[in-house]
Parts: sequence; structure tokens; C-alpha cells
Amino acid sequence: MKKYRYLIMAAGMAGVFIYLTTLAHSPRKWLSPTASAESPLWAEPKIVAKGAGLGGDELNNIEIYKQSRQATVHITSTIYRRDFFMNVVPSKESGSGFLIDEKGLILTNNHVLSGSQKIQVVLPDLTHYDAEVLVRDRYNDLGLIRITPHKKVSYLKMGDSEHLQVGQKVLAIGNPFGLDGTLTTGVVSSLGRTIRTEAGRELEGMIQTDAAINPGNSGGPLLDSQGNVIGISTAIFGNGGNIGIGFAMPISKAREMLKDYQSGKSFKRPLLGVETQPVFGDLAQALKLPPDGGLLVQNVTPGSAAAKAGIRGPKQSVLVGGFMELGVGGDLIMEIDGVTADRQDAISRALMKKRPGDKITVTLFRDGKSLPMTLTLGEAPDDER
Repeated sequence: MKKYRYLIMAAGMAGVFIYLTTLAHSPRKWLSPTASAESPLWAEPKIVAKGAGLGGDELNNIEIYKQSRQATVHITSTIYRRDFFMNVVPSKESGSGFLIDEKGLILTNNHVLSGSQKIQVVLPDLTHYDAEVLVRDRYNDLGLIRITPHKKVSYLKMGDSEHLQVGQKVLAIGNPFGLDGTLTTGVVSSLGRTIRTEAGRELEGMIQTDAAINPGNSGGPLLDSQGNVIGISTAIFGNGGNIGIGFAMPISKAREMLKDYQSGKSFKRPLLGVETQPVFGDLAQALKLPPDGGLLVQNVTPGSAAAKAGIRGPKQSVLVGGFMELGVGGDLIMEIDGVTADRQDAISRALMKKRPGDKITVTLFRDGKSLPMTLTLGEAPDDER
């Protein structure tokens, strides 16, 4: 009995040995049902999918990029300067722009073109064109140039920047740091911003966005979720790269520039001749002004339309909140052409559709009374256009 027990144990051990040996020579049995000897466990998975599974917002981004990329161009401006040894040497700056018709009209920023003797445009298919400068609007930092396409080109449609809402989605396309065709997305962060350029000129009515805008994006389109241009990427906050605070010039200002160009008018900007500070609510009441407030005049340009009409500047200044100096005692602008002056860029918005010599009506608050006044607009000096 004992002898048979040993025989049975030996047979069992032999069976286990044979089973393990068989598995060692048949590795496929060690793999999962979906793996194979040619595809070990550490291999990249084979993805078989009927669809990409992209969300609606992602699909919208992709569609707009595909539609708009081909109309967004790279602009290089060449400026000739003298070096230390008085030799003439070329210096190149770059930016972005976008086609607005099939004939080769391109919108961009004025500062992309500033001081240049030669402008070159590169399309996404890498075709190069020399460009002609048609209009330079220094006042709004806008530029219009033209190429002569050798073939059919894509172009973008201009949208509506007058009814934008904070929070709505926007997309920016440009060439930051020379990286062609870059897409960034974000929202409208604020409206009606006033910023000061490096040259000291104020740009009013700007769209603020958190869509990344970097050096090289300047002049590129800011698009809505329908792919329409609602702004032109213009500036960033600070001297470095993007920190989530970028600014775009509303497309409505470019549209007015285009109307002048297409009608053959000389492109000139009107000038009212006042600097103002918005004053509302508690501050307005503290200054014994109407609670609805308005734009308190801080300075009147000598010889301007405002000066000729007798608009008054401040008589003295006060410190508000311990840090802001405010001129008081002057006129408060409450309405412009019948529209309440309830935002900082109210004057620039009113002047947008005006030309030098046009009439404009302002309603002032002076000495406790409402005072309507009609002015004839002057012309902005060349360095302010």
C-alpha cells in the first residue's frame, strides 16, 4: 500500500512537470484573450474606434481652426537702420494678419507695419507676396495692406463686436514667437478697456480676453464661436509673455476704416479734445454730482472743439481713496448724441462714426443744471491718428 502511494505521488509530480513544460513552450496560453505572441503586453494598444469621441466644444474649435487657418497670414516688416558704424542694415519684425476678401486685402495692426520700408506676407501654403500699405490708422493701431494673389485665397468674415458679452467664447489665431498657425481659446473677460501703448498713446474700447496672446499674435483675428472676426489681437498686459490678460481692437473700428478707404475718403480722425474720468454712484454723490454720474472732464485741449465750445476743466484736485488724484469742479458729460455716458469709452464709441467737421451733441452737468451743447468736431493731429 505504501509502495502504491509513492507511485501515485510520483505520477502526480510527473504530470505537473509535463503541464508546466507544455505551457512554457506555448506562450500564447499565458496571454490575455486579446493579446498575441506578436503583440506582448507592453506593446502599444491597437485603437479601433468608430469615432474620436470629441465633445461639441472641441469639434467647434477644430472646425473654426480649419476654416480660419488658411486666411491667417504671417507678416514680416523690414526696417533699414544705421548701425554704430553708420552702415545701413535691415531689421525685421513679424506679426500676423488676415485676409478679408478674395482680392488680397489684409487687416493687421499698425504697429506691425510701423516704420517699415518693405512688407512681406507669407500664406499658410508658404507662398510669399510683397504687400502694399493702403491705410495706417495710428489712433486705433490698425493697418490695411494688399497683396496680389496668384490663385484663389481664403478669407474671413467680419462679425459684430458691438453686442459682445463678457463670458462668451473667443478663439485667437496667429503666429506667436514665429510659430505659425497657433490656436488659443478663451472668453471675453471685459469690454471697453482703455490701455496705453509703449508709445504713450491710449487705445480705447478694447476687448479684454484670457485667450493667450503673445508677441507675434499682433494683427491676428479674434473669432467668435461662429468663426466670424470680432476683434484684432493687439496687445498683452506687461512686457513679458501671456499672463491671461490680452487685448483686441473691436472689428467695428476696422469696419469704419474700411468704409473710408472704399469710399475714397481721406482717412482722418475727429477730435473732441477732452480727457475724462468716469464717476458714478457713491463717488458722484460725494462730489455733489447726479448719482447716475458720467464722465468728469479732467483736461481740455487748447484750440480743440471742446475748448471752442467752452467745455470747462477742473478747478482743483482731490485725493480719492487715498491714492487717486481726481480733478473736480469741471463739467460732467452725461450724454453724447443722446446716449448715456455710462462707460469709459463712451466718447470714442460716439466718435467712431464721425468725421472732422461733423456735429456732435453733448449734455453737461454744470453748476447744478443740465446743459445741452452742440460742437463741431476738429481733426486729430497726425501723430494721434
